[in-house]
Order: sequence, then structure tokens, then C-alpha cells
Amino acid sequence: MFPLPMFTPDQVARVCENLEETGDIERLGRFLWSLPAAVPASASDALNRHESVMRARALVAFHGGNFEALYQILQSHRFTRESHAKLQDLWLDAHYREAERLRGRPLGPVEKYRIRKKFPLPRTIWDGEQKTHCFKERTRSLLREWYLQDPYPNPSRKRHLAQATGLTPTQVGNWFKNRRQRDRAASAKNRLQQDPSLLPAGTSLDGSSQDLRPHLPPPRPVTRAARRPVTPARARATMGRGPPPRNIRQQRQRVRVLSPDP
Repeated sequence: MFPLPMFTPDQVARVCENLEETGDIERLGRFLWSLPAAVPASASDALNRHESVMRARALVAFHGGNFEALYQILQSHRFTRESHAKLQDLWLDAHYREAERLRGRPLGPVEKYRIRKKFPLPRTIWDGEQKTHCFKERTRSLLREWYLQDPYPNPSRKRHLAQATGLTPTQVGNWFKNRRQRDRAASAKNRLQQDPSLLPAGTSLDGSSQDLRPHLPPPRPVTRAARRPVTPARARATMGRGPPPRNIRQQRQRVRVLSPDP
């Protein structure tokens, strides 16, 4: 416990912010527990309206596994946009953990998607803007504006964009890389549409191949006799034999020719 004198709400908020930045959640929890004795009764209502204090209470409730208290805090106080990303993660992770605890196994991507649909973000920690391809439309618009100015931003610009959009420099770099690849593919397709002679022989604009060989008659069906393999014994047996006789006279002449001399 903190042997503290009487604190003002602003002093309490600064202590909560410092402990939150250091990641010492256990000490933050002990500090919040000591507040009733360290804060005048007249200041308790002000603490309940202070965002840093409410965010600290949400963190302590999450790490302590008290998810019901976490949901109550997040739904009862309207937080500013700067706190939305962190509190949204707490909201979703808490619901994921509850579902994993019930099922006794980790959740897959589809199950997490269903959890997000079943428990949408409360408007107290969400500005109502829909996300497109994991990025908000406002973020995508800002990235597009910078892309038109410079498709190859240097590391300094990436860091500046990351700070302006709430992304990481790696996410910004990947977005620019993917956008350049899409633009190159679209440019190549436009050139081929304008000049089809650039296409390889036997291909069309949609990428399918064309059969330029002349149409040949279908092959004759293979008979059963033709499919039989020719063995050495069969070859010796058929040596000296012509085509099968057409009548009895030819058959008799053939027998006389093949018969040995007496």
C-alpha cells in the first residue's frame, strides 16, 4: 500500500498514467485500491469522471480476469479517441478469453470473427467508423493522399505517417508496397488493352491460351487385338504368315505350303 497523503484528482491521474506507461499493473492495482483513503470524499466523483483513472481501472480489471467489471467500466464512461485502440483490444481480448475458457481451447479466426459480431464494440470506445480491410476509411484516405505525392516514402516519412494514422511504420510500408504492386499490374493491363500485339503468341487479354493448331480428324479407335503386346513367341508364330485366307481354297494351298516334305 502507498503511504500517501491526500491526493487531488489530477495527481491521481498522473500517477495512473505513469504506472500505465511502465506496465506495472500490479502496483497500479494497489494504488487504485488505496484511493478511498488517499482521496477526499468530495473528489471521488471527479475521479469517476477522469479518463486516466477509468482507463487504469479497466486495465486492472482485465489483468485480474474481472471481465464483468471491465465491461461495466467501458460501457459507462465515454472515452476520447486517443484511448479507443487500447480499450477496444481489452474489450475483444476479454470476450475471446471467456469463449476460450468455456470451450477449453484456443479460438480460430472464424470463431473470433463470430465473437466480434456477437459482441460489437460499445460506442463509448468506438467512433462508429467502419473498418475496410483492417484500416479505417479515414486512414486509407490519408495514405492515398501521401501516395500520390510520394509512392516511395523514406523511413522518416513512414514514421510520420504511422504517428498520424495510428499504424506502425511496418504497416505503412506494407501498404505502400502493396499499392505500388497493384498500380503496376493495372498499368500493364492497360498497355496490353491498347496494344494487343504485346501479348505472347496464343494468349488473349484475359490470360487464356488459344489453340492455333489446325483441326485434325479424330484418331481411329484402337482395337483389342492391336492393344495386345507382341511377345517373341507370338512373333515367331506369325512369321511367314500372310493375311488370313479369304476362302477354303486359299486355306488349303496355305496348308500345303507350310507342310514339311515327306
